[in-house]
Amino acid sequence: MYARLLKIQTTTNLIDKASKLFEESVIPNCKNQKGYKGAFFLADRKTGNCLPITLWESKEDMLANEQSRFFQEQVVKFIGFFTSDPIREAYEVVAQD
Repeated sequence: MYARLLKIQTTTNLIDKASKLFEESVIPNCKNQKGYKGAFFLADRKTGNCLPITLWESKEDMLANEQSRFFQEQVVKFIGFFTSDPIREAYEVVAQD
């Protein structure tokens, strides 16, 4: 399994709006993508740091929705929330419960 995350910096008063957008728009759209396994939206209410995370069955599935521009279409939804450039990272999930 693979995890893709986007490190986002926003203002603390926008965290609830950003998480709601993730829950109501990004997650339902991800459910239509091949290999989607789940998602989380982590936030630090003191700093405004947020980590939306999506889980994928394989690296190929994760990369396929970037190549189809799906990932980029989801990121664009959050442009108004960013106070700095987001950072995209991906990791192999090597242990889980």
